[in-house]
Amino acid sequence: MKLATRMVAGGLMAAAFAFAAGPGHAEDKQITLGFAQVGAESAWRTANTVSVKQAAKDAGINLKFSDAQQKQENQIKAIRSYIAQKVDVIAFSPVVESGWEPVLQEAKRAHIPVILTDRNIDVKDTSLYVTMIGSDFMEEGHRGGHWLEEHYKNDAGPVNIVELQGTVGSAPANDRHAGLMEVIKNDPKFKIIASQSGDFTLAGGKQVMEAFAKTYGNKINVVYAHNDDMALGAIQAMEEAGLKPGKDISVVSFDATKGGFEAMIAGKMNVDVECSPLLGPQLMSAVKDVVAGKQLPKRIVTNETVFPMNVAAQVLPSRKY
Repeated sequence: MKLATRMVAGGLMAAAFAFAAGPGHAEDKQITLGFAQVGAESAWRTANTVSVKQAAKDAGINLKFSDAQQKQENQIKAIRSYIAQKVDVIAFSPVVESGWEPVLQEAKRAHIPVILTDRNIDVKDTSLYVTMIGSDFMEEGHRGGHWLEEHYKNDAGPVNIVELQGTVGSAPANDRHAGLMEVIKNDPKFKIIASQSGDFTLAGGKQVMEAFAKTYGNKINVVYAHNDDMALGAIQAMEEAGLKPGKDISVVSFDATKGGFEAMIAGKMNVDVECSPLLGPQLMSAVKDVVAGKQLPKRIVTNETVFPMNVAAQVLPSRKY
C-alpha cells in the first residue's frame, strides 16, 4: 500500500514537472518562448514590446513573437501555433479577460506552461496558467480616485467626470473604472456624466473627447483617461474646442509615459498614475524558473507610484519609456 502511494505521488510530481518544464526539455537546450502581444496601440505597448525582446536577447532565450493587432482571435491563433511548434513556455498579454479556456486547455494537454503578463484573465480553472506578472489595475484606479478626492476636498461640487475607457472587456479598462468607482461611490459630488471606449489609442481618445466636448462643454470638470495616449488625444480635442486641459478641466491619466510627463510639464495633465511596461526582465526570470521546475507565486505585482504635475520636470529625465 505504501509502495502504491509512493508510486502515485511520484507520478503526480512527474506530471507536474512535465507541465512546468515543457516537453522534453534538457538543461543544455536553449529555452524557446512563444509570446503573443496585444498589438502596438500605444507608446506603453511599444515600450513593453521592446522590453520583452531585449530581455529575451539578454537572457539567451529564443523568442517567437506575434502581434495580435488588438484582436483576441489573432492571439488564440498565435498560441495554437506555439503549441504546434512545441515551445517550452507560452506568455501573452491578453486583449480581453474572458474566452481563454479552450486554447489554454490545449496548452495544458501539451504540457506547455503559460505565463500572463500585464493583464489578467477570468477563468474558473486557475491552473491553466502558472503566474501573472504585472500591475494592480484596481489599485491604480484607487490611486486616481484618491487624487480626485484630495484635489476636490474643499469643492462643494458637483464634480462632473467624463471617462475615456480602454479596450472594452480588457482588465485595465475594467479595473481602472472599478477602482475609481470604489473610491468615489460614497461622495455624491462626484458624477460620471459620460463614459466611452477610446480603445487605448490617441486617435480614439481624441474622437471620444470631441464628442464629449460638443455635448457637455464647460460642464466637464475632470477627464479620467485610462491611459496616456487617450489622454493626449483628449487634450488635443479640448484645446481645439477652446477648453483648457489641466486648468479648467483636470486630467487624470495612467501609464506615466514620457508623453504624459511632457503634458504635465506643459500644465495640460494634472496627474499620471504609473503602470510600468518594463516587464521583460521579470518575464524572462519567470520563464527560466518555470523551466527549471521552480514554484512561482500566482501573482507577481510590479512596484509603482503616482506622479502629480509638480514633480514631472524633475522626474522626466529618468524615465525610460
